[in-house]
Amino acid sequence: MAAASLRQPSLTTFVFVLAIFSLSYRVYSDDEEDHLLQGLNSYRTSASLPALAKNKNAECVAKRIADDVSDDDNNQHCTNPSNSPGNNATGLSAYPKAISKCDIDANTTSDVMVLPVCVPNLVPTLVLTNFTRTHYSKYINDSTFTGIGLSSEDDWMVVVLSSNNPTGSLANGAYSLLNRKL
Repeated sequence: MAAASLRQPSLTTFVFVLAIFSLSYRVYSDDEEDHLLQGLNSYRTSASLPALAKNKNAECVAKRIADDVSDDDNNQHCTNPSNSPGNNATGLSAYPKAISKCDIDANTTSDVMVLPVCVPNLVPTLVLTNFTRTHYSKYINDSTFTGIGLSSEDDWMVVVLSSNNPTGSLANGAYSLLNRKL
């Protein structure tokens, strides 16, 4: 009986520690995204560009795309971040599922850029470097982009850049329709 009572607290402790690690992973993921946003905005500010503002719809799209590219990766971890498949900037029209799931008017997506990168373990300095020292830097340096959505999944970080103009605003379907009628 004494041996059984000794095992019980250790099982409870194990479950408690496991719960803390499970809950802290999401916070860590948000921290990765916040640190990247801070780094990108510092980079833009040093180039005399305005900081990027968080865009809720861009974040929704980034989350959907991060989930999709992570699933498409078939659990094969990337080894060369700058040459990984999918590390190409594309327009949002290439992601119709994300547009649909986030209820975004397709007419407001033509001036939006999707920048996915795959970096093993999402090492923060390497993630930032993949946006500021590669072919993606031309988009990060483009002053027409004013909004940003970020999301990470496994080894993938996805940045979605939006603009203030009507064709890059990522407006929801109902909002966009209302504005067209006014």
